Amino acid sequence: MAEMLCAEDFAPFVGKTFRADGHAQALTLVTLETPDVAGWPTARKPFSLILRGPHGDVVPEGLYRFTADNQRTFELYMNPIRTVSRDYQEYQIAFN
Repeated sequence: MAEMLCAEDFAPFVGKTFRADGHAQALTLVTLETPDVAGWPTARKPFSLILRGPHGDVVPEGLYRFTADNQRTFELYMNPIRTVSRDYQEYQIAFN
């Protein structure tokens, strides 16, 4: 059974580099979103990670093995998201 990750698992990595196996570009965890959802029926409240990478060479949607700050490995499903800036590309990893 896979480990149930929670927001606290990612808090130490805000501002740190995430590298996806098979992709050269480094992504940075820029935001850990933890909305207050009253009465959420599961053991883990929903949260999401916003990562930022270089503009242009977009990492496709998919399941990746990430190494965070050369310390911890996570298997996560990531989506590129609409990014208004032309300076970078943002990605989201959501947990429900």
